[in-house]
Amino acid sequence: MKPIRFCLLLVFCLAGSCSEQGPEPKTNASEAADTIFVGDNVLTMDENLADANGVAIRGEKIVAVGSRDAVMALRGPETRVVELGERALLPGFIDAHGHFTFAARFMNFINVSSPPVGRAETIDDIVRILADDIERNPVGESDWIVGYGYDDSLLAENRHPTRDDLDRVTTDHPIVLMHVSGHLAAANSKALALSGISADSDDPPGGVIRRRPDSREPNGVLEESAASRLLLERIGGIADDTLEALARKATRYYASYGITTVQDGAISPDDLERLRAAARREPFAVDIGAYVYVTLLTQEGIEDLAPDSEYNGGIRLAGVKFSLDGSPQGRTAWLTEPYAEGPPGAEPDYVAYPTMEPSYYKERVAQFIKRNVPVLVHANGDAAIDLMMDGVAAALEDGIVPDHRSVIVHAQLMREDQVERARKLRVVPSFFSAHTFFWGDWHRRSFGDARAQNISPTRWAIDKGVDFTVHNDTPIVPPDMMRLLWATVNRTTRSGHIIGPQQRLTVMEALYAMTLGGAYQYFEEDSKGSITVGKQADLVILAENPLNVEPNRLKDIAVLETFSRGRSVCCD
Repeated sequence: MKPIRFCLLLVFCLAGSCSEQGPEPKTNASEAADTIFVGDNVLTMDENLADANGVAIRGEKIVAVGSRDAVMALRGPETRVVELGERALLPGFIDAHGHFTFAARFMNFINVSSPPVGRAETIDDIVRILADDIERNPVGESDWIVGYGYDDSLLAENRHPTRDDLDRVTTDHPIVLMHVSGHLAAANSKALALSGISADSDDPPGGVIRRRPDSREPNGVLEESAASRLLLERIGGIADDTLEALARKATRYYASYGITTVQDGAISPDDLERLRAAARREPFAVDIGAYVYVTLLTQEGIEDLAPDSEYNGGIRLAGVKFSLDGSPQGRTAWLTEPYAEGPPGAEPDYVAYPTMEPSYYKERVAQFIKRNVPVLVHANGDAAIDLMMDGVAAALEDGIVPDHRSVIVHAQLMREDQVERARKLRVVPSFFSAHTFFWGDWHRRSFGDARAQNISPTRWAIDKGVDFTVHNDTPIVPPDMMRLLWATVNRTTRSGHIIGPQQRLTVMEALYAMTLGGAYQYFEEDSKGSITVGKQADLVILAENPLNVEPNRLKDIAVLETFSRGRSVCCD
């Protein structure tokens, strides 16, 4: 039923550890458990321990899993005993893809998202939200006004805010808004002027400066990081202590959704070093797996990069990140067949474009795979996914397929033949399955119904035995793991349409992708992802057992408490 390395569990079972696990019961205080959980709703995600109703942790580790009586034998005078009742205990959720430092920075920005994340339903709403924030928080003479999350697909006008819209807020201060996808930006006239973006500016390679009709004059909208960074580089940096404070606040934010391993999927070398310095001062409350963005590395940095073997203070350099195309909601995902409805002014044969020179990607990805450096590759459209796997295949041209676990990040428009190829290459798709709710209706317009029905093709992955995960891509959408579970199981769009019912997963299959599947993607399945003796005590308590509720109610299950490395870090 679940392809992701269940054969390993069978090996353990045959070795004789199929029932209860844990040491012989001890009663002296030095051997007592710190916390014991007992109840009938323990979802270990370990098939060998499906009947367990007791779990004990000591320090940072799980020390016993089995029957109530066996685990309670480890109770000492200081042991906390948690009677679960109707509540459920699960392994801590693993963030298979997201942008931790980006999410931390957003906490200082203005939220111009559409519901349910924010309040902007029209461009007038965005103008009003920005103006209200400026009134409450006066802007310094050299300060930039930064907002995030606007979504042209959800705004009543179905378009991006332009420089003219944002000039209504102010022309005295620069304004830049990040699109919900993270792949586009909108700016007012002041921001364009300060960034040197004018009618004389050419489109940068891998990006587009959108223009006013029949003119070269920029309209304020910029596509992809190659163009938007012309704006963002002008905003200026953030002080070390401010970044650290925001990062610690962000760990609590993630933990409130039951997440115990967070990803920073395109970190800069500078931010990585600042997080490491903060971790030396005080460990972070959850683990943060960092993947450095390749385009931010020098040649020396590329040659010298080596992943960390373990977390230090909650930080681990886990690998590198490439990006090959844009976003489907921004209509910049790179396709092999034209969009059914492209961006304004697009030609009928519009398929978008790569954001990285293919030859550069192929050369670099081969270097990393041959050096055993884990690789994440952003690829939404099927043309980008073809390129992603072409690069992996070229790196493996000697015919030997190592356990490289290179990840296709998002894999929204993955074709069925590409899923089969992923199995042969041992590539791991990480599906942005929250898209089925947030942008499923928009995808039907952009790609036509036939393609849209198979976005995030999780059932194909199950059926073909492909290891995979699912993710939220925070801060693109909040790190709400129960909504992610609901979206993956139900595939219900905002309008109530079921998009691709043939791609639905069962609740257990989706939970697996969020726990042990995520641990496998990180090369951490020996220490995380299931409630198994010897693994890290990363756990989450939910108000209800997801297996016992109606699928449509999954998103409403509350996260009550999160444990990271044996410590309660939220929220009880």
